[in-house]
Amino acid sequence: MNKILLWSIIVALAGFLFGFDTVVISGADKKLQALWGSSDAFHGTVVMAMALWGTVIGAIFGGIPTNKLGRKKTLILIGILYTISAVGSALVNDPYTFAFFRFLGGLGVGASTIAAPAYVSEIAPAKDRGRLVALYQFNIVLGILIAFLSNYLLSNIGENAWRWMIGVEAIPAFLYTLLVLTVPKSPRWLLLKGKETEAKNILKILYPNQSVDDVISEIKQSQDAHVNSSENIFMKKYRFPLILAFLIAFFNQFSGINAFLYYAPRIFQEAGLGESTALLSSIGIGITNMIFTLLGVALIDKLGRKKLMYVGSIGYIISLSLVSMAFFLKWEGMAVPIFLFIFIASHAIGQGAVIWVFISEIFPDHLRASGQSFGSSTHWVLAAIIPSMVPFLFAKIGAGTVFAVFAFMMVLQLLFVIFIMPETKGVSLEELEKKLIKD
Repeated sequence: MNKILLWSIIVALAGFLFGFDTVVISGADKKLQALWGSSDAFHGTVVMAMALWGTVIGAIFGGIPTNKLGRKKTLILIGILYTISAVGSALVNDPYTFAFFRFLGGLGVGASTIAAPAYVSEIAPAKDRGRLVALYQFNIVLGILIAFLSNYLLSNIGENAWRWMIGVEAIPAFLYTLLVLTVPKSPRWLLLKGKETEAKNILKILYPNQSVDDVISEIKQSQDAHVNSSENIFMKKYRFPLILAFLIAFFNQFSGINAFLYYAPRIFQEAGLGESTALLSSIGIGITNMIFTLLGVALIDKLGRKKLMYVGSIGYIISLSLVSMAFFLKWEGMAVPIFLFIFIASHAIGQGAVIWVFISEIFPDHLRASGQSFGSSTHWVLAAIIPSMVPFLFAKIGAGTVFAVFAFMMVLQLLFVIFIMPETKGVSLEELEKKLIKD
């Protein structure tokens, strides 16, 4: 188990870079808009959201290298993309080149949401799969916290502070690339490619107390049922897992989570806090996110995915309604930050802990990367559109209305959890396939 845990942690560090890369831009948000004299529309859609459009492309096409090259080689490429993006973004002098390098980092983020959870779900035993895959989410929020903290510490070092804020990511990106070289290839992927001897050596480590031949037999029996290489996730028999992947990703973004993480300092300033206090409150958000993600990771294999989603959905509805009221009724001071702390806690213990675990579980081996690509693409298309509209929507219809819409969408999420979402806790990937897929 020690090696499985170590490999899972190393691969999950892709999530650290995901979280850091996504949020680090928030500290440079207003500085970059002032530096380049950008309009709200240009700043939102080009400067701020270009990484998210890169993430969309990475999510749509990331399943291809994950299937063809393998999970491990794709993870190495992701580390290289992050490193180039961080260095390039820090050195540029115009918004277009900046957007290009941020786009490269986005490709890494999108592909990592496919390759990392797929890899960990394929090496983890069923009883520990939830918490091991959820390490990816924990690393996302750790990256978010470190990005907020880094932005705060670097914010007063001069007019080029934004360059250091963004460029410092190159250090963990380079270290991650070196570490991921040390993990083995996914044994399930090796079996798909007919490399049984190599897979057997890795499975001996993963299943020391079981007959490896029996494990291989079970995996191959499931894989051989889909020898038709022309199968795809849009076939009728995969409709249910496809709907599940779409809905959990759709609701994840219509909570407003990425819009909030991208613009946390701006939202706090809208609520009447000063710039320094707004950055400091962002660190509080990062700490809250990490604490409740840890709680979610600890509970996901005990309580199950559905119960965490119940807790998160109810917390979303309460907190987002309160945030909306605070803006409508002009409550100033710490009211909005407190309500948003409740919001981030609800996200962390619910959707945050569950989404990447759930999507990685519901598709069979030969379509796992494609299924995750679909779920991840849905997530990231919305994650690009929604944050890019925030400056415009805040100016046109007001923050109160925006957060009211998010609250209503979380009522719909609660109905999804109650009536549609299955429980996947403690069930082997092969058993889940039999349960969710109807020929």
